[in-house]
Amino acid sequence: MPDRPWLAFYGDLPADVTVPDATMYELVARTAERFADNTALIYVGRRISYRSLLADIDRCAEALLAHGIRPGDSVTLSMPNVPNAIVLFYALNRIGARAVMTHPLSSPDELKHYLNETGSTWAVTMDMFYGRFRDILAETSATRLLICQFSDYLSNAKKLGFKVTKGRKIAPVPKDDPRVVRWREFLKPADAGELRPYERPSDPAETAVVLFSGGTSALPKGIGLSSTNFNALAVAMTAITDFQPGNSVLAILPVFHGFGLGLCIHTPLTTGAFAILVPEFSARIYIDNLIRHSPSFIAGVPTLFQALLADEKFAKVSFESLRGAYSGGDSLTSALKQRFDEAIAAQGSRVELMEGYGLTECVTACTVSPAHHYRENSIGIPIPGMWVKVADPSGTELPYGTDGEICVTGPTLMQGYLNDAEATASTLRRHEDGRTWLHTGDIGAMDADGYLYFKGRSKRIIKVSGVSVYPAQVEQVLEAHPKVRRACVIGMPDEYQMSSVKAFVVPADGASADDRLRDELVAHCRKHLMRWAVPRSIEFREALPTTLVGKIAYTQLEQEELARAE
Repeated sequence: MPDRPWLAFYGDLPADVTVPDATMYELVARTAERFADNTALIYVGRRISYRSLLADIDRCAEALLAHGIRPGDSVTLSMPNVPNAIVLFYALNRIGARAVMTHPLSSPDELKHYLNETGSTWAVTMDMFYGRFRDILAETSATRLLICQFSDYLSNAKKLGFKVTKGRKIAPVPKDDPRVVRWREFLKPADAGELRPYERPSDPAETAVVLFSGGTSALPKGIGLSSTNFNALAVAMTAITDFQPGNSVLAILPVFHGFGLGLCIHTPLTTGAFAILVPEFSARIYIDNLIRHSPSFIAGVPTLFQALLADEKFAKVSFESLRGAYSGGDSLTSALKQRFDEAIAAQGSRVELMEGYGLTECVTACTVSPAHHYRENSIGIPIPGMWVKVADPSGTELPYGTDGEICVTGPTLMQGYLNDAEATASTLRRHEDGRTWLHTGDIGAMDADGYLYFKGRSKRIIKVSGVSVYPAQVEQVLEAHPKVRRACVIGMPDEYQMSSVKAFVVPADGASADDRLRDELVAHCRKHLMRWAVPRSIEFREALPTTLVGKIAYTQLEQEELARAE
């Protein structure tokens, strides 16, 4: 087995983790029994105790069974950070069904793919996103659509305020759609009698959650993750952060992302801490929550921290109670880290912004910068229980300081890609040491102390505000348009988003390369892609450069743009 030089920086941290023999529901239920009166969630000013949260989860689980959802079934949740999403997530785990977590702003094509790829029998979303499902549901495996509202968990006073402000802008869901069930109606069967006693429905090591991450071609791949995977992350991150009962996390990272779901929801809910749910994002909303709640921990993507620094109100935030700040989802520049550290230090903070690295294929973070031992441009050292090495294509570990593929192993590794044995076998490989390693497709190097340095991606991925955009998917959508012959997509440096999408397009014969076509293509992309993947700019070309084997030379286009910028 490879050496673990990073253990020298662990201090009191355990080298490995003991993962409880429990499902995610069981772990949270144990916490609720110990800390029944503690706050578990805060949602728009309303505090929800562990006792109340567990009661809602159990009630929701009974309703799921009453509506015919069984162990092994899949239910797609396409929701922001609202209590309904948390309740449903753990209720599905309680009955042994799979929670498929997806972005509510996914395109109709992507939503169809998510539902059919997982064989979901139900879909769940908010009333404001009803239109995204209305026309596609008949083409999917789902027969019912559960509709939730932002007001479901608001106090009566807040409900009224929401109704006369933001609520009135949301188009009402038709009452005559037979596929629709509303939240309160959905829960009614659970109120008819006593809830059935709990019996473990499935092995904690079986797939319990499906998250989607884009592939190098076509549509995103479903990633199967187990209760064991999420619990292992929670144990490791609890050791690193020293979460204490009563601590809080400002949860603006979305529940459909491993970073948000694993670090900002599941980890605190297994420790007696609480999550402050932020259902919509803007820098000002985030700052208002910082002022109102003084959270113990914050986490976000680099774009978030840059947006905070740009808002004049940020200077009014006190960080005296801050115990940890974490950045992930994209590379954090040393300049941005320095600016943010200086700003929060001036406002009372005793901590620094720490960078992490991870993939959905291992839930989320697998390395984090050790406290007070940051190294410039490093993405940290492995978290407890995880092993990382830099290897050649055969999986052989390379000497320190040598560039190669980052490989990861440990208890958070995915079960595999859904319905894609070939991709699973290519990504999860057994090495000579007898362990199964995740080949990340990322290029990096490790120094002699075990610090990892990210150098680039062997797969084509563009990170836009921390969201993974896959050029091949955007190109496929563009080339499906009748006025496009060829397309190539690259990432461009962006002051706010870190990167933005630029498309190079060769129009089809007879099509005019003008602003009218450009607007038409952007509208076409908006229909079929999530907004982060829509090209910010489109440049028309008569031809695209190619390699010796005839593939589009996207690296040449990247070099041209870099030279132009310089």
